[in-house]
Amino acid sequence: LSSRATSRALVAAVAAVARRLNARYERYLERTFPRFYLLYSTFTTGVQAFLLEVKEIRRIRSKMSRQQLEVQQLPYRDMERLRQVCPQSPQFRRDALKAIPIGIIAIPPFANFLVIVLMYFFPRQLLFRYFWTPKQQVEFLDAYDSIRRHSYPDVVRGLALAARSLPEPRPRELLQQLCAQVQGGARPRLAQLLAVRSLFSGSPLVLSSLRVEHVRALSRVLFLTPHLPAVLLRHRLRSHVLEIRHLDRALLRLGLGQLSEEELRAACYLRGLNSTHLGRAECQAWLEQWLRLSRELQASEASLLAHSMVLLSLNY
Repeated sequence: LSSRATSRALVAAVAAVARRLNARYERYLERTFPRFYLLYSTFTTGVQAFLLEVKEIRRIRSKMSRQQLEVQQLPYRDMERLRQVCPQSPQFRRDALKAIPIGIIAIPPFANFLVIVLMYFFPRQLLFRYFWTPKQQVEFLDAYDSIRRHSYPDVVRGLALAARSLPEPRPRELLQQLCAQVQGGARPRLAQLLAVRSLFSGSPLVLSSLRVEHVRALSRVLFLTPHLPAVLLRHRLRSHVLEIRHLDRALLRLGLGQLSEEELRAACYLRGLNSTHLGRAECQAWLEQWLRLSRELQASEASLLAHSMVLLSLNY
């Protein structure tokens, strides 16, 4: 017992010395190399956040196994965490593609310095969100949203083109008016979207019947790769939209008032709205409108939910 207590005391003493030395080193970096210190502190904070996230994921997986729960039965925050690390998630694939080249470059001896240089000059291309500074997070999310918005006009044009083939004149006119309104710079009302909901449950506006170019544009809006066969494109698009729908149900159970401002921004961004420059009240008002629409829709109306992401965000 005495030997064990001595070992613990020795380990604690060494750890305390290491913490003091590390604190002195960080103060030296902050005074002498402030730009490098920002990169260093962002990296160390990112590693800690990433490890905590991994720990949380393990806890959630263990809970699901122990209680025999499906993903859809989880609370909103647990479901959101799992979505980000799911191999089918666009976010996970982007992060993995960034990590692979860094891992390959770092294999040769003494290549770590090259990795640090590359990470410094190409943070958006080589790092993922845990290792971005707050300023970089806003800048990079703006850049990704700009890429997404390039596909918005293609989606609306594809929707207007598909509306021409509708057999019933009245619903066809309503949808064409809605597309023209959005293309003219106006925002659609929730009642207008619900008025055409029946059109998205059958041909030619159901996801399985849309033209391939239309499906590719929708995939780019959802950050899904458009470079796949049409069958896989439609399957992945439907799966991703239904995943958002499950998140909507969990968020309705939780209540918007329970979300932090950061969580509100993330929820809006996932659903198509660039929330990086919006306040909490604006994000909450937009998300309330989205959830009212999502609550009314069935799984068979996944196509309408995907198009609503564009129609509600295009002129916001």
